[in-house]
Formats: sequence, C-alpha cells, structure tokens
Amino acid sequence: MTTIEELERDVWPDPGPDDTFLVRRCLELRRKPLAEFTVEDLRIMLGQQIGVPALLPLAVRVLLRDPLAEGDYYPGDLLSNVLRLPDSAWSTLRPERQQLASVLAELVAGPPFSEPGLRPRDPDRLLRDAILRFL
Repeated sequence: MTTIEELERDVWPDPGPDDTFLVRRCLELRRKPLAEFTVEDLRIMLGQQIGVPALLPLAVRVLLRDPLAEGDYYPGDLLSNVLRLPDSAWSTLRPERQQLASVLAELVAGPPFSEPGLRPRDPDRLLRDAILRFL
C-alpha cells in the first residue's frame, strides 16, 4: 500500500507537542495508504497543497463521478480546494483537467436539481465563480 511519504521518498518528523490539529492530521495522512483516502482526506491535503501529484488524480476521479462530493464541510468542498490549486498542478494531467472541465461546464449549465425530490445539486455562488474561472 503506497503512501505519499513513500512516493515522495521524504519522511517528515513526528509532530511536536505544540503542533496544531491540522499539522498532526497532515502528517498522519502522509503515512496513510492512498487507497484508503476519503473525500475529507483529499480535501485536507489538497487544501494544504501536500502530495498534489499523487492526490489530484484521485480527487479528479471522485469529482468526475460527483463534482459536489462532500468532505466534512459542505457540498463541493473538495472541488473548492481542487480549483484553488495552481495551474502548474495540472501540467501532467491535461486530459483529466479537460474531463473535469466538461463535467463542471454541465454542472453550471444544468438544472439546479439532479432528480425530483433530491437536494439541490447546484454550486453556491462562490463555488460557481471558481468553476467559471477554471473553465
């Protein structure tokens, strides 16, 4: 089971007693097998821009299935962090970026409800603006 530490061949020191929850969590996630990452794990690490080359392809796979996939905060929180990544993060993922752009174009152009009776599947205004910049 591959981890970010293994891929990067860079072992970070254990957290100190004064380190924040976020620092501790990121260190823990660097040692977690990639196959076990959740949407929330991806959201955290990509939000901190840690392990991006390994994690962005995993996040894209999630977002192609559900562009508003939700970690612990709100629908689209993973997408929000992916959209904040610098353009350079996509340098080796041009086809994946195009696939995601197609899905996001449909999302912002489509109706606000995926099916009658289900929760709204329309991104909020800030996320919609970020999507439009990405496109």
